[in-house]
Amino acid sequence: MTGRGRPGKARSPDTKCATCKTRPEELKPYVPKSPGKGFAEEKQKRTTKEQKPKVQKKAVRFEEKPHVQSTCKDKTTKPFTEKTNKQQSTPTEITKVPVQVTKACAKRAETTEQSVEKITKTPKDTTKGSLKPTKAKKCGGKAKSAEKNLEELTKVQPDAPKDTTTASMKTTKAKTCADKAKSPGKIKETTTEMLPETPKKTTKVCVPQERREDKVNSILNKTLENLKIKRDERSDAAEVINKIVKTITVHLKKNTQCFKEVTDLPTGSYYENLKISKPDEFDIMLAIPVDRVNVNPFGDDGAYYSVELKRGESPLQKFLEKNILSASKMLKEFRDEVKKCVKRFPVCKPWKIGCPAVTLTTTVQSIAISLDVVLSIMVKSSWPPFTNEGIKIDGWLGTKEKQEYKRKPYYLVPKYEGRGNVENDGVLAKDTWRVSFSHIEKAILKNHGSEKTCCEKAGARCCRKDCLKLLKHLLKLLKEKDSSFDKFCSYHAKTTLLHACCSRTKDSDWIGSNLSSCFQLLLKDFIGHLEAGVLNNFFIPTQNLLSGPTQSKCKSLALRIREEWENGFPIFK
Repeated sequence: MTGRGRPGKARSPDTKCATCKTRPEELKPYVPKSPGKGFAEEKQKRTTKEQKPKVQKKAVRFEEKPHVQSTCKDKTTKPFTEKTNKQQSTPTEITKVPVQVTKACAKRAETTEQSVEKITKTPKDTTKGSLKPTKAKKCGGKAKSAEKNLEELTKVQPDAPKDTTTASMKTTKAKTCADKAKSPGKIKETTTEMLPETPKKTTKVCVPQERREDKVNSILNKTLENLKIKRDERSDAAEVINKIVKTITVHLKKNTQCFKEVTDLPTGSYYENLKISKPDEFDIMLAIPVDRVNVNPFGDDGAYYSVELKRGESPLQKFLEKNILSASKMLKEFRDEVKKCVKRFPVCKPWKIGCPAVTLTTTVQSIAISLDVVLSIMVKSSWPPFTNEGIKIDGWLGTKEKQEYKRKPYYLVPKYEGRGNVENDGVLAKDTWRVSFSHIEKAILKNHGSEKTCCEKAGARCCRKDCLKLLKHLLKLLKEKDSSFDKFCSYHAKTTLLHACCSRTKDSDWIGSNLSSCFQLLLKDFIGHLEAGVLNNFFIPTQNLLSGPTQSKCKSLALRIREEWENGFPIFK
């Protein structure tokens, strides 16, 4: 009896109690271990030890609850994300997503307290719990931010099918997980690319350029305004010039036999509406028509010719030299006759060797005016073969217009270059004639638009002539500063414009409001010709108009023009 009060020896867990049929382990509460590395081993041991179906059935019933919202803190989003990416979001498939999430999480043992807590939670509480940020999880070896997990968890609501549908629609837009982890910086870049592209701020770069263009445009327009000739000065000068020309032509018709058929042909910048600053220079061509002549080229460039009269009586036979019409003899007599009829006008300027004109000077309202009276012969036959590749105005003014021009006669003036005693095939250079198309140049510049209404009252205004005026003025100012540029003349500027019009053929390429850009393009063309030392005659491509000045002078002039261009044309100020 005394031994009953002593504690008995401890029994092993497997020993059956004599008074109770229940095993000791069944009396203990069921507390599963948290998932870890030995998760599979512990599960296997518990399955072996547990024999009664009651306990097993209870665990199974607890695992298959479809309405439990998972709050597992390890891999909660993997089944949902993979399921959503693999399948398109349809109402039937979306409702299965919570079940898959629950089954995936149920494989891990949960404590009784956690399970009961989740079961008793309302949908509202479940939503609140899901709003808590979770740690970044790995999906296929790719790090996922807590924000994305938060979005995916809050999108899935078992008790709200409407929200689940919306969540699945948004989830389909997500990118499939890749093997490589995406850094937060790259995620930020991806998000930025999806945003609307904002315009780049170019104010700092563009403003100075725009200001420079505005400044240049203002200078050019102001210069053009200063180059305009006053209307009263123009009319007074034209009245005096017309009176002189009429006096000369009347005298030649009445007092000479060889020049009695003379006709006047106004040419030059004044009659082309290209005169600038003051009406101080005029050109008048007095032409003598010749019939039945042979014109042969003198030299290789196609600009100079010898004229041979065919058989028959002609008032010009007195000027023949070895059956060749001598330009020097004919020009000498012409000069003498002009001097006779202009005694009341100021004395002529000294005659320059090789110059085809007789230059007269006078003064009108304190403006010194010079008049160049140019002798010429008019040839009524087809143009020389050297002109076949010239006057390329087909794309600019049209082929029909070109054919109309080529049906007109051309003119020869008594001009030569170099020494006059140079002989070629028995003909001296001083007896040769240079071909002239000044009448065609005037016609082209008067009707210069690709559209017939260009620069008319009802049409748009272009800046072709304005650009030429500015280039002529620039060249004139540079020649005044440096006398070594004397061999460059306004005809070089005019030829550059004609070539430019054939390359930029549309009137839209010469809009009046784009004066600055158009003028700078013309300067670029002119500089290119100077640097190359080649400027082909517009009508005779084989003639290089820059063959006279040296290559160094051409490049020097190009450099001076480029300096003025880059500095905003200080020479115009």
